[in-house]
Amino acid sequence: MNLPNKLTLARVFMIPFFVFFILFAPASPNEAVFRLIADLIFVLASLTDLFDGKIARKYGLVTNFGKFMDPLADKLLVCSALICLLSLGQLPAWVVIVIVAREFIISGFRLIAAEGGIVIAASMWGKSKTVSQMIMIIFLLLNLSFTIGGIDVCAVLGTIMIYVATALTIISLVDYLVKNKDVLKDQN
Repeated sequence: MNLPNKLTLARVFMIPFFVFFILFAPASPNEAVFRLIADLIFVLASLTDLFDGKIARKYGLVTNFGKFMDPLADKLLVCSALICLLSLGQLPAWVVIVIVAREFIISGFRLIAAEGGIVIAASMWGKSKTVSQMIMIIFLLLNLSFTIGGIDVCAVLGTIMIYVATALTIISLVDYLVKNKDVLKDQN
């Protein structure tokens, strides 16, 4: 097994530890420490996503396993974080539904394209969506509070990040569907 695939698997294996620390944080006398550990695990897992692809492309280590497992590992990580933040009351359910639905739709779309021998590469919108979601999750996991003039600046920033990530999620979905509409035509 090559290094990019090991990094992808490491990302998957980090998810249960991330979930443990974030979900048990409220019950811990050291809630802030648990949340910080969860955030660090999430950041480390996110970095493996950055490096596995770069290494695979740079050194010609792209494999079918990596093509399949890398996007799956990303979805598992992000969806786990979103569901945890939902259960902690930090994300509205509709945001989680929109983001998770987009992931299912694009995954299904890619499967249909793959059956026809078409590989749908990530677009600029898709990459922007992923980055915005990860930044949002990292920020929300920190659960910071900073008040100026009676306004919690961190809560406002968190809300802005939620709306930006959700908007980019929808834009990237529309972008994929419009650019690849012929994939569905071929299936009729």
